[in-house]
Amino acid sequence: MSLQEIDEVAITVLMDNSTDLLLTNSEHAIRMPLILKERINLPPPIAEHGFSALVNIVKYDRNKNTEANNHSFLFDTGVSENGVIYNANIFGIDFDHIEGIILSHGHFDHFTGLVNIINTIRSRRPDSIVSLYTHPDAFLKRWIILPNEKRAKMPALDEKQLQEMEVTIHMNTGVRLLPSDQLPWLLITGEIPREKHFEKGFPIQYVENSSNNEIDLIPDPLVKDDQALVVNVKNKGLVILTACGHSGIINTINHAKKVTGINKIHAVIGGFHLPAGGIYDEAIEPTMKELEKVNPNYIVPCHCTGWKATNRIIEIFPEKFIQTGVGTTFNFWM
Repeated sequence: MSLQEIDEVAITVLMDNSTDLLLTNSEHAIRMPLILKERINLPPPIAEHGFSALVNIVKYDRNKNTEANNHSFLFDTGVSENGVIYNANIFGIDFDHIEGIILSHGHFDHFTGLVNIINTIRSRRPDSIVSLYTHPDAFLKRWIILPNEKRAKMPALDEKQLQEMEVTIHMNTGVRLLPSDQLPWLLITGEIPREKHFEKGFPIQYVENSSNNEIDLIPDPLVKDDQALVVNVKNKGLVILTACGHSGIINTINHAKKVTGINKIHAVIGGFHLPAGGIYDEAIEPTMKELEKVNPNYIVPCHCTGWKATNRIIEIFPEKFIQTGVGTTFNFWM
């Protein structure tokens, strides 16, 4: 799969699990300023158990030393109806220029803000075409059943509602290139093969199978719709952006390498789905060992990585670790 080199990618975190007004800028992380025009920069952004990032990919005009072309996409839309919009307004970001919304998977902490974001876009550009890129399984009706047998129906992404809103829905199980096959600058992985035995997906998840007016719950541990974004930064290698990482961060990295034919990983940013407790505790050390083999230049754990796994990343990769935070823009360039 041919993924063209780009000159720069900027990933602005619009929603994540944490915010910190005291974080300072570094080479690859630009933080929301604490002080602006001799005043504390208020109101502050909000953090939620959800994820959303604005991804801007750039190529330069070598003759004029300016941006020749750039494309922007929104990756996920957070867990509340208005959280991403609220933060975007604080950061001075509108969605007028985005060319599409990409959903990592069909869990509510990644799609709940979708409808209001679409309405916001339409309020500013009434005739705009909103394109949504997702996997077909993102529309499944799912449940979670805990080990103590407590159960709950998860909010489901409503395909009919989106169709009535005249959203153009692009569903794909395999690799997709954006903005087009002719300009393959951004890769959506599609389904990620589950090869590492310690990356077990989401075992408490079930999917509805309705027949004879009864609802059967079928085990659905793999979250097949979980997908990541990949860009190829010139002279640096791949930058991989995950959301939850239900596929497993090592499975995701290996799949990105396989479909692009590029082995060098410059940065891995996003959720590694290693929350503390149970089977995920067991996966932390094997994941760290595999990350050492991968040897990315930068590691940015976000969202559902969990503090225990994040602390292990800090201990093992102190020079590679970059702390996330709502409002941070991560820049990686050639």
